Order: sequence, then structure tokens, then C-alpha cells
Amino acid sequence: MSRITATLAALKAQGRKALIPFVTAGYPFADVTPELMHGMVAGGADVIELGVPFSDPSADGPVIQKAGDKALAFGIGLTEILAMVTEFRKTNSTTPVVLMGYANPVERYDQKHAASFAKDAPGGPFVRDAAAAGVDGVLIVDYPPEECEAFAADLRAHQMDLIFLLAPTSTDARMAQVARVASGYVYYVSLKGVTGSGALDTGAVEAMLPRIRQHISVPVGVGFGIRDAATARTISRVADAVVIGSRIIQLLEDQPRDRVAATAKTFLAEIRQALDA
Repeated sequence: MSRITATLAALKAQGRKALIPFVTAGYPFADVTPELMHGMVAGGADVIELGVPFSDPSADGPVIQKAGDKALAFGIGLTEILAMVTEFRKTNSTTPVVLMGYANPVERYDQKHAASFAKDAPGGPFVRDAAAAGVDGVLIVDYPPEECEAFAADLRAHQMDLIFLLAPTSTDARMAQVARVASGYVYYVSLKGVTGSGALDTGAVEAMLPRIRQHISVPVGVGFGIRDAATARTISRVADAVVIGSRIIQLLEDQPRDRVAATAKTFLAEIRQALDA
């Protein structure tokens, strides 16, 4: 059983919903991420999604794009991000960590490290090194389920989950495809558009979740457009987890380095209190 599955099962047994914050690795300072991760846990985070900065994101709105550009300017890539997770794991062995990003950095990592990888070992350099660092799940926005069954199996062999997005436009057939390979949880994109855009239609989310659960047996998290405690609480009535990203990044943008972790902690504590109320 993966750390994600165990965490979400324990929350369900307690009648609680998971709080999953997203931050871009290496933002707003190149070296602040492990400290920020600990601050988010102190604020009530159950799972942490770390965004892998990429030059050509297709699902990210302007807030996360800007954060990714700044992290890239700092020289942050997968090698640095795995080192961040390793540092976090020195004092936290329980909170699941998910890497969220795009295919290009993962496939480039495998190319660069191919010479160091035993050809008869399962997976590839990325899977091996992510597992060694303490990563628990991977969400690759542009990996369709029909093309990554082997990748999902390699991750599961290392106790990691492959997480997929579903959208308001997802068909029943697509949901069934995702159900065959997804583990950990699925991430329902609550609106048509990119991260941080539009007003969240909570009624539409409430109507969609039962349809998703006809096909999906793993927990369902909801994100895109959740910006405050009231909305998070409303969504938590029907979802198993609430994902918040753009709003956190906005709050961190102008903070001095010594206030980054505390700012995230304070914001998430408000969300956690609303979820548990």
C-alpha cells in the first residue's frame, strides 16, 4: 500500500477530508521548498503536490506560469526537486509527496541518466530516483492513460501512484480508461480552463462527482478555482480531497524568505479548520 493510499484511507476512517496544497518547487526562493513543505504540514496539509517547473505548460494559468518561470531562472529541475524531497524526508517520513508536471522533464531526465541505469531493473532512472528520494505519486498532465500502463506498473512496483486528471468534459469512456491505471487518487479539474481561472461552479462539481464515482474507485480530489475556506468546505462535502494551488502561490509572491513557510502555514490552517468544522 502506498503512503498516499494509507493516508487517504486513515482520513476516511476518521470522517475527514484531505487537504492537498500545491506549490511550485523552487518558488519563491530556490532553497525554500523543504522548509515550505514543513510549514504546509504544520498548517494541516495531508498530501503535498510539488509542481515541476516547465517552459511550456498547457494546464497552468498565469500565476503558476510565472512561478514556474522564476523557478526555471533559478535553475530548478528534477534533479534539484528530488534533492528537495530527500531533504524533507530527513524529518518527515509520513506526509505523501506528489510531483505534478509534464512529460518533457521526466523523459529528459531518463535520457540524461540512462547510462547509470541497470537495463534489467524495473522502470527507468526517474522512477528509481523518485522512489529513493521519497516521492509517493506522480501526476503527468500530458500522459494519457492508454499510453502509460507500463509506467503506472513501474511506479506501483516502487510503491508510488500514478494520478490522473479528469475534467468536466471527460466522457464515461475516458473515465473507464483512467480507472484501469490510476491509483492513489484522481484529480478532478473543476472548471474548463487553466489553473486559477474562472469562478468555481460548486453545483456543477456536486453533480459531476457521483458520475465519476460510477467508474473510479480511488478517492477523488477537486482543484482549480478553490481560493478560500468557504469554497473548500463546500467542495469537501462531495469530494475526498481539496486541492489549492494558485492562491497559495499568490500569497507567497511578495513574502520575504523568512515569512514564506509561516504564510503558507497560516493560510492552510484556516482551510484545515473549515474542512474539519
